[in-house]
Amino acid sequence: MLRTIQNLIEPRQQISEDRKMFSNAMLKAMIVPLLIEQLLQMIVGLADTMMVSHAGEAVVAGVGLDTMIYTIFIYLFTAISAGGSVVVAQYIGSGDREKGNLAASQVFYLAGVLSLVCMALMLFFGAGLLHLMYPSTEPATMAACETYMWIVSLSFPANAIYNAGAALYRTMGRTSETMKVSLAANIVNVIGNAIGIFVLHAGAAGVAWPTTFSWYVAAVVMTWLCFRKNQEVRIEWKQMLRLNGSMAKRILGVAIPNSVENTLFQAAKVVLGMLVATFGTSQIAANTTGQTFWSLAACMGISMGTVFITVIGRCVGANDMEAAEWYMRKLTRLSIVLAVVWNVIVMLLTPLLLPLYDLGADTKRLILIIVAIHNLFSATVQPFSGPLSSGLRAAGDVRFTMWASIFATVVCRTLLSYLLALWMGMGVIGIALAMVLDWCIKGALDIWRFQSGKWKNRKVI
Repeated sequence: MLRTIQNLIEPRQQISEDRKMFSNAMLKAMIVPLLIEQLLQMIVGLADTMMVSHAGEAVVAGVGLDTMIYTIFIYLFTAISAGGSVVVAQYIGSGDREKGNLAASQVFYLAGVLSLVCMALMLFFGAGLLHLMYPSTEPATMAACETYMWIVSLSFPANAIYNAGAALYRTMGRTSETMKVSLAANIVNVIGNAIGIFVLHAGAAGVAWPTTFSWYVAAVVMTWLCFRKNQEVRIEWKQMLRLNGSMAKRILGVAIPNSVENTLFQAAKVVLGMLVATFGTSQIAANTTGQTFWSLAACMGISMGTVFITVIGRCVGANDMEAAEWYMRKLTRLSIVLAVVWNVIVMLLTPLLLPLYDLGADTKRLILIIVAIHNLFSATVQPFSGPLSSGLRAAGDVRFTMWASIFATVVCRTLLSYLLALWMGMGVIGIALAMVLDWCIKGALDIWRFQSGKWKNRKVI
């Protein structure tokens, strides 16, 4: 396996300068704003959990259980946007602006319709779903769950539209604009959270309403930006308000496997959340807060995944598979270096940030352990199971990435979680170990797929 990894990341033959679509300066111009944007979102997540912790561990636990369900829908919207971004990136690479505009517009249409359906379902059936999934949850925790779910369900349309617009801009490499929009929305969110928790003492609602409002702010601004004419692709009213069957089918051909992958991934997390819910309030709170630190550590991997989609998608659209392979190796090496540096920084910051949380000593000890486990593998393994997988997806190899994720995450991670956390009595530490073992399996599969070269025959346009 070590030799295989070495073969993947070692520099191979160079490509000519005229075939290098992205210089180091261009990559830096994409990566830095993406990282700042992800970091801003994670800081807001940290601020949310810090402020909610002052409302009591029951509220922290309730919001955490609810977030696992809420995130399923976010992944659905993100999958539509990701599917569209792959198609748009390949059209940009091929130089077909007209079809690029059509694809971008259809992403907005599909995201809007799906989000409205999901919002209606959760407004009517969300409370019943929570009681069905968490029947043994304490009453105070369930009350926070219900409140948070009902309010954030109203944000679904805004979330979906923002993600569609942000994906379009990232595909064009305009990540500085999405960073600015995210900054504005996060400022609104943090100010609203402070008012809701410390001034109004509104508990879960004090976090949920600002989150919902901030998504609508971001969606309005992002949509306005996507109508601008002075860019490689744009959305058009006549194309975004009606269904174009052939283009929608092309987008969904990428989005559906991606959504199945992401939805089953989050569904597995929900199942594991049901398992965590049986461990008691302290472990639930540790898992919830630990996930915030995990998300902070994962910022670099998420940012690099977006860069893979933009770069590899354009190379494949231009029918330059040699350049696509060259960039896949280059970006993988860069992902490893950045992930190591970033995860070390987050690990050093964790003991400094924990005193800001109003949690018990046992809960904080558990958080330190599970964050250490996560960061070690996030630095060394996750670049292969995350960003590299995005590169394969950008080339159109979406069915393989879907089945690999289903096997590694839904099957292996779930089984290992019950084995380690429940049967071996390791609790949330077992959940963390199962997660990183999932990455090891997925990373090995992605490396094998890249080395096989089969991903080169999966172009989607």
